[in-house]
Amino acid sequence: MIDFPVLETLTFEEVEPDIGILRINRPDRLNSQTVTMFHEYLAAGRALRDSGLRALIVTGAGERAFCAGFDIDEIQVITEMGVREFLKFQETATGGIQSIRHLPFPVIAAIHGPATGGGMALALAADIRLAAPTLKMSAAFVKVGLSMGELGTSYNLTRLVGPARAAEIGYTARIVEAEEAQRIGLVNRVVPSERLLDEALGMAWQIAQNSPGGVRMSKRAIQRNTEIGSYAAALELENRGQALLTRTDDMPEALAAFKEKRTPHFTGR
Repeated sequence: MIDFPVLETLTFEEVEPDIGILRINRPDRLNSQTVTMFHEYLAAGRALRDSGLRALIVTGAGERAFCAGFDIDEIQVITEMGVREFLKFQETATGGIQSIRHLPFPVIAAIHGPATGGGMALALAADIRLAAPTLKMSAAFVKVGLSMGELGTSYNLTRLVGPARAAEIGYTARIVEAEEAQRIGLVNRVVPSERLLDEALGMAWQIAQNSPGGVRMSKRAIQRNTEIGSYAAALELENRGQALLTRTDDMPEALAAFKEKRTPHFTGR
């Protein structure tokens, strides 16, 4: 049983052993973000980090939106902050998104409707994005006098779609809909709205059948190797990870299962 805190803007449920769903829970406000929500991302990340989950799905409550960015009714709170206070808030906000991105197991974003501004940043922090046809993504920061250098968006978006496409999306603040998002690699695939959560759960289940250590080390390799500047450093990280995995119980179990033509029983030890 995961000891998850009682939160105001987020909910969590473990839908089956080792798979959880984290919901943004402000459906009456298109799941828009608040100062409180950014604090709660961090609390959720801390609670889930050592939970033993194999995969997490992040989605928005209700049928209307994944997350429509920062709640416009709270935007004045930001404008009234002094520079130091605002920087502290930025560090809290980015720390919250980072705590989701850096969970040691895969995170799947199941996106329906708007995923704009900070909502887009949250979706980009996931490892995998599945989208309903209703998807509308926008890096809308320039619309409110801010830059795309917000909540990791400039980093993650550029690495997903390339600098030229990221520049166009960021400078124009235009809406990217589902078909284009799939075509340019912003989402992995588009699935029918009524199947979105089932598809995400199916993918999470498929991930959970594999070696927990292998999956976690794969995530670490992918994330770290987008952040380093040389092929040699990437190889060093990969080599170290593979060497560590040979010391686990799961690798000999996988080899034995292959030889015996059976399904392996992974324990994560």
